[in-house]
Amino acid sequence: MAKSWRRRSPMWKWVLLTVIYSVLVALYVWYTSPNNVPAAYKGTPADPATYFSPQQLKDSETLNPIRNWIFFTSIPWEWLIYLFLLSGGLARYWREMLERLPLVIRFPLFVLLVDIASFVLYLPLQIFSYGLSKHYGITTQPVPGWIRDKLVSFGVGYLTMLAVSAVAFWILSRRGRWWLKLWLISVPFTVFMMYVEPVVIDPLYNKFTTLSDPKLEAKILDLAAKADIPADHVYEVNMSKKTNAINAYVTGIGPSLRIVLWDTTLKQLTEPEILLIMAHEMGHYAMHHLEWSAVGAVGSSLVVICIGGWIYIWSIRRWGEAWGIRSRSDVTALPLLLLIMAVLSIASLPISNAVSRNAESSADAYAMKLLNSSEGEVSMQQKTGVITLSDVNPPLLVRWFRDDHPSDMERIIAAMDFAKSHGQQPGS
Repeated sequence: MAKSWRRRSPMWKWVLLTVIYSVLVALYVWYTSPNNVPAAYKGTPADPATYFSPQQLKDSETLNPIRNWIFFTSIPWEWLIYLFLLSGGLARYWREMLERLPLVIRFPLFVLLVDIASFVLYLPLQIFSYGLSKHYGITTQPVPGWIRDKLVSFGVGYLTMLAVSAVAFWILSRRGRWWLKLWLISVPFTVFMMYVEPVVIDPLYNKFTTLSDPKLEAKILDLAAKADIPADHVYEVNMSKKTNAINAYVTGIGPSLRIVLWDTTLKQLTEPEILLIMAHEMGHYAMHHLEWSAVGAVGSSLVVICIGGWIYIWSIRRWGEAWGIRSRSDVTALPLLLLIMAVLSIASLPISNAVSRNAESSADAYAMKLLNSSEGEVSMQQKTGVITLSDVNPPLLVRWFRDDHPSDMERIIAAMDFAKSHGQQPGS
């Protein structure tokens, strides 16, 4: 029985390769010197030794390799899940089991089974990550709340996958340039999701209220007016029940535009620091990063659909019979589609992260220029680093594949340079 399974399925080879890859990744992230500081910046405000306590520095150097290992290991882990559903025959079995049901019942049930399997098999890594963050005091969310958020995320993800896959398989069943039709449909969907996320999806996870400090709200709205942002309110979101981390953002388009501050930000930052972080978020709006993000998403989706479509058709010709996929519109191929999208998503990360880091750096510069001061920028980045025990100068592969923001060190150095060029105190 075991020999027969090994002849039929290459899964054991993929599992072995994943184990070897995970060991190599562990060696890489452990020996790439977390918080390595160039000699030129030792002893300056950019050096974590000047604002981390010895214990915090030690915790950071232990925690970050594990974080990075989880991230890199999660990549082939997800791929293995989809390969397991295909090579193990589960996708074919579910299709055959549901074939007697009407299509309107059969299709949602099949998508649900795939989504449940993916959710459950990926859950161990998520539990590990949650426990790690909880242990180091970054996450404060109790287990019931964490489970609730995961279930909400599962529900939102399922409905999204059901809608997208239903349209995708319907178009795949038609003749003509199916890839072009898929892309054209993806354009309004992308814009729609950007519109509804702040007003429909985000409130499912967190409670939003108007800012509790009216004086601070007035100052933030004055900044928004300078940045030509049409906002009447600043929203506060209750995140202290989930995390000690700090954040703020501007999101949405048109009537769904929101300026949002985490309550943890209000509690842990000074007013100059808060105004600076809000000016940063406004910079994204003023420099049309939200619109460019939408354009980038639409453009990249065309590339992904073209490349992914070619891989999809080639894979069905190569392995379709072994996996029980009867045609390109056979629902059995859903795990294959998800696998291809996951692979292409990872392959595009170095580019998308580089673009994002550039946008974040531009927003930092915009904020300091808008306020004509870097006051609070250095201390804000230092506080953020201490709270999350971040690696202020992450290794190269982590920067390429994981980090979509400049490192703490880069942002502190930029603030010091701004202060120096404007005759201000560089460490403020």
